[in-house]
Amino acid sequence: MSQLRDIVEITAKSLVDNPNGVNVVEIEGEKTIVIELRVDKADVGKVIGKQGRIARALRTILSAMGRKTGKRVVLEILE
Repeated sequence: MSQLRDIVEITAKSLVDNPNGVNVVEIEGEKTIVIELRVDKADVGKVIGKQGRIARALRTILSAMGRKTGKRVVLEILE
């Protein structure tokens, strides 16, 4: 498992009511890494946060980590 995937998974599991419903998939391309985060419908709001603050913070951390590898990191939050 990569560090990017680990950070998203650990953070999401600590935020949601149903940690077993968290699923993280990492798709690596040439210039981009896509992290797909799937949570239960009831927990989507908890992962996004008020006005998207939690999702924005996660994306900021991931993009900073992606700069080390020279790749762009995209976080997709799915139901």
